[in-house]
Amino acid sequence: MTRVLIVDDEPQMLRALQINLEARQYTVATAQDGSRALDEAAAFPPDAVILDLGLPGLDGTEVIRALRVWSAVPVIVLSGRSGATDKVIALDAGADDYVTKPFSMNELLARLRAVLRRPASDEPIGGSAVIGDHTVDLAGCTVRPVPVRLTPTEWRILTVLVQHPGRLVTGRQLLLDVWGPGHERKTNYLRVYLAGLRRKLERDPAHPRHLLTEPGMGYRFEP
Repeated sequence: MTRVLIVDDEPQMLRALQINLEARQYTVATAQDGSRALDEAAAFPPDAVILDLGLPGLDGTEVIRALRVWSAVPVIVLSGRSGATDKVIALDAGADDYVTKPFSMNELLARLRAVLRRPASDEPIGGSAVIGDHTVDLAGCTVRPVPVRLTPTEWRILTVLVQHPGRLVTGRQLLLDVWGPGHERKTNYLRVYLAGLRRKLERDPAHPRHLLTEPGMGYRFEP
C-alpha cells in the first residue's frame, strides 16, 4: 500500500487527513513537528509527504530542504500561507506542489494522485511529448508531423518543462536553468518565450492545455 506521511501541528487537521486517506486505502503516518517528521521519514520512507509550513521547531521549508539532501519523495505543501513569496520559497526548496488552506479534500487527493504518478527521479526523461497536434522529440530537436521551427532558447525552456511532467517549475528555477545565474529576476523573458511556444504548439494558444502558467509561481507542462 502507498505510504503517506502527514505533517501538521493541528491535531484536528491531522486526524481529518488521516481518516480521509485511510478510507482510500493509503497507509498513513503522522508527525506534529519537523524533527519528528524527519525521523519518521528516515525510519520508514514514505511514498509522499503532505506538509504544513507553520510547524513548531523546524519550519516546513527547512523540513523540505532537509529531505531533499537524501530523498526525492514527492512533497505537497498544505498551508494557510497564501502569499506568492511563501509559495515560491517552498517550491524552490523542493516542494512538488502547493495547496492553500482552506482546501477541497477532493482537490488535495487529486494532487496526491498526480505526484504519485510522476517519475521517481528528476533525471531527464528524454523521449518525446505530445503537445496539441504535435509530437516533440527532445533528443532529436524535431517536431512532427508538420515541422515547427523552435529557437535554441525555446528548446531549452521546453526541455526543462517536459522533463518534469505535471510538476510546477518556478520562474526563478527556469530562468536559472535556461539563462544561468544573474537572470533570476528577468521574468519578462519567460512571458515572451512561453507565448511564442504556445503560438507554435498549442491548438488554442489563448487557452493552453499543456504549457500552463501558475500566476505568481511558475510554469507547468501537463501531458
